[in-house]
Amino acid sequence: MVTLIGRSVFLTAITSVLLVTLINRPAQALSLDNPEAIEAFVDAAVISNMRNNHSASGVVLIAKDGEVILSKGYGYQDIEERIPVDPDKTLFRPGSISKLFTWIAALQLEEQGKLSLDADINEYLTQFEVADTWPGQPVTLRHLMTHRGGFEDGGAGYLILDQPELIMPLAEAMERFQPTRINPPGEHTAYSNWGTAVTGLIVANISGMPFEDYVQRNILDILGMEYATFVEPLPPKLAEVMSKRYGYGGGRYYERPFEIITNFGPAGALSASAGAMKAFGDMLLNGGEYQGRRILKAETVDRFFANEFSHDPRTKGMGLGALQYPYAGVDVVGHDGGTVSYKSHFGLAREEGLMVFTSFTGPGAGTVGRALVWPLYDALYPPEPEDLTPPDDFSERAHLYEGTYHSWRRSFTKIESLQRMLAGIEVRATAENTLMIGGKEFVEVDQHLFHEKDGGRRYVFQADEDGGISGYIMDGIAVAQNFKAPFYETKGFNQPLLFIAYAVLVGVFLRWAYQWSVIKAAPKEERRAALASLFVAAANWLFLVLATYALVANQERLLHEVPTLAKIALVFPILAALGAIYHIYQSYMVWRLQLGASTLSRCRYSVVTLSAVYLVWFYNHWNLVGFNYLV
Repeated sequence: MVTLIGRSVFLTAITSVLLVTLINRPAQALSLDNPEAIEAFVDAAVISNMRNNHSASGVVLIAKDGEVILSKGYGYQDIEERIPVDPDKTLFRPGSISKLFTWIAALQLEEQGKLSLDADINEYLTQFEVADTWPGQPVTLRHLMTHRGGFEDGGAGYLILDQPELIMPLAEAMERFQPTRINPPGEHTAYSNWGTAVTGLIVANISGMPFEDYVQRNILDILGMEYATFVEPLPPKLAEVMSKRYGYGGGRYYERPFEIITNFGPAGALSASAGAMKAFGDMLLNGGEYQGRRILKAETVDRFFANEFSHDPRTKGMGLGALQYPYAGVDVVGHDGGTVSYKSHFGLAREEGLMVFTSFTGPGAGTVGRALVWPLYDALYPPEPEDLTPPDDFSERAHLYEGTYHSWRRSFTKIESLQRMLAGIEVRATAENTLMIGGKEFVEVDQHLFHEKDGGRRYVFQADEDGGISGYIMDGIAVAQNFKAPFYETKGFNQPLLFIAYAVLVGVFLRWAYQWSVIKAAPKEERRAALASLFVAAANWLFLVLATYALVANQERLLHEVPTLAKIALVFPILAALGAIYHIYQSYMVWRLQLGASTLSRCRYSVVTLSAVYLVWFYNHWNLVGFNYLV
């Protein structure tokens, strides 16, 4: 839900034992025929990382050709009661791995002729309609399955809840939280929780039963997934075996409320044990059949795994819902998932008959998962080393790629849009004829194709009709498409101006503090101008202080709710805008009436005006003027 675990450089998080294992890897790969070596490898990556990063519990399942190589629980599902994790029964929250069940449910209905992947989804939505933003270009289920619906992303205050009373019917949630369409369907990829959840609503509408009931009857029960459910809060029997959600502070673990994703349930509400996930994976690896019980036709499973869409033929893309990961000595298809407190991975290497499922909890869950998952694949199937030599003439075109890139998976109309600027990826050329992308060095290996110099990642840059670079995608994470941002949306442009503007407004406060008697004795018109400056300074600084405190004090609750203090803070950009307009007038009067002791003092008002106007532009551009949130 919150993140996708992509291929990255994870060695800094791995224990010294695992470092030695990877750095001095023998020519012979880690063998699946040696369960003891597999367990030792996993233990080395998991145990110390869980302890050092405060992950209370975890589970690892590795299977080949239907046979379990390793199924092991780590830590405690209940710390107070000292109940250890049982890999067959203890439930974890797989997050967005839930989406695979939703796509399969839709494919089942397609097999039955009850829906078409290429029909306008409004044909299946009886409660509301998707906005007709691009007439003649409807959103289809195929678009949703490949995350090309054209929707912006969001989630602040409503995606994940911790209060059952906030649960609403799926149709109501989909209508209330419908995101804005920012691109024509099919044009760009942007991972969408709403797109998956609305697919679940379509499943419910066509089947005539709630989504969680449909999945229970048509997938979970058929596969014998006794320890799995989409129901929230959990049924009593399953609540007893749920790995509790813990935070960590003051040197101890403390229990936190169960995460509720029901309002977007088809996108991430699954709770499941590793044993249950094995049955699901076996079904997919066996062409849609499990122990004589068929979920999907074999040809449908082929389409599920196949490359339904990719941005570039040289890169991995995605099937009908399944993500194709970067090639790393083995072709892995599956999904990753993350809630606030659980981080999980589900990977299938179809040709090898391999299945890997991991899930970890707590503040350090992501660190533990990163320390294990891709190093494990590398150890099992060591990628061939590549000799990467930068082209001598790359410096002639390196400037084409330079810039700041933003993800299409961002908000463009809500207050969350500011994340785009904060999360931008910098691409810079080096003197060694390489590119630095997000702090990692890449070598050009083909036109617009770059390979990480000391790692496995590959990036493909995309050109527009005029030959200019318009964006890039990472090989194997086709849902994470990025575009080259205009200069005014970059940190490099805005950070210095924000610093200067707020510093100028601090100067207003200082002037009032040190020249109070001068201001008090000044003519009425000059006092009015000084008061206008004070109002502008106060409105802007109150917004900054209140918004910053609201975000810092509520970091872990932003998916649950928009803090009241943040809502109060949003009053001040409106006041700042009104103050800026008034200050423009007062600055004009200062010059017209030649107020102040000198030209320099009059310039002071103009500088305050420019600062106020820039800040209003900044607030408006990032949707901070007005109450632009969905809860």
